[in-house]
Amino acid sequence: MDRKNKWALGVILVIGLGIFAWEFRKLSFAQVWRELINLNWIWLLIALSCMLIHWGIEAKILQGLLQRHNSSYSFINAYRIPLIEHLFNAITPFSSGGQPAQLMALKKTGVDFGVGGSVLLMKFVVYQGMIVLNFVSCVLFGYQALSNQLSKLSTFVLIGLVVNIGVISLLLLITFKAVWLKKIIHWVAGFLTKFIATEKIMKIEISLLEKVDSFYEESLYIRSQRSLLIKTSLLTFIQLIFYFVVPYFILRSLGISEINILTIISLHAFIILIVSLFPLPGGAGGAEYSFTLLFGSFILSPEKLVIALILWRLITHYTGIFMGIAALSIQSPKSKTTT
Repeated sequence: MDRKNKWALGVILVIGLGIFAWEFRKLSFAQVWRELINLNWIWLLIALSCMLIHWGIEAKILQGLLQRHNSSYSFINAYRIPLIEHLFNAITPFSSGGQPAQLMALKKTGVDFGVGGSVLLMKFVVYQGMIVLNFVSCVLFGYQALSNQLSKLSTFVLIGLVVNIGVISLLLLITFKAVWLKKIIHWVAGFLTKFIATEKIMKIEISLLEKVDSFYEESLYIRSQRSLLIKTSLLTFIQLIFYFVVPYFILRSLGISEINILTIISLHAFIILIVSLFPLPGGAGGAEYSFTLLFGSFILSPEKLVIALILWRLITHYTGIFMGIAALSIQSPKSKTTT
């Protein structure tokens, strides 16, 4: 990590500690301590295992998509990639740093930039599609039961749904109508030459067109491999379930058993959708607000609610940050490229 990213990481950790301290401000220390010593650590270990499996499934997805060009790409190398993505998503606004960081990490392990970019974009297309599918399923099967909790966040939920559907629609347009996109790029480039040096715009246009061609070529291969596409989609769906179920096990660790696992999964899916709209790195502030608002009705004790919030952020967010730092420091051997 360079100096700028280290500073960003430091700021994010300070903000996180500040939010935790703010949540604790009105609580009884004695009651908090009593809840902590009564935690069921087995349920917490299961919650943590779900996150480790979540990243492991993503590593298998990456391996599968790289099979065509890097058939010997190792699982250890692949496991590092989502952790590095998580780290850089956590320290950049709107999670904008994850994709470039993944691309650089792939490059350092022997994956060509063009191949890496195409594979990551294809993985992102499937991921967004499964996010929308999961969310729509939650709306269809869980909205009625959750309507009271969601009333205060209905605007965010609606915006989140529109944004995610818009993203997946655009990605599908790129996948199936690359010619249209290239025409749009050419038109925009021509318009920008009125304000920016023509030579600079042409270089950018050529680079974008090359990336579109590379992605379209990769998408043709993926689409021709129906079994691979189905496998990737199924694994992504399962990956998300392992992520969404984490709060259920956290609540069980606090002795809260009168809860429906499908309801908890639906609530967490809504939270993730809402958090993506907040500009601060890692959705800081928005994540905590959404969690306390949606899970408050299930956790009547304010001490248990704050402990659940902190455990949730530690397991789903900060564990990935620290593992991402470790993954970034590991020098992995390059994988052989299949010609």
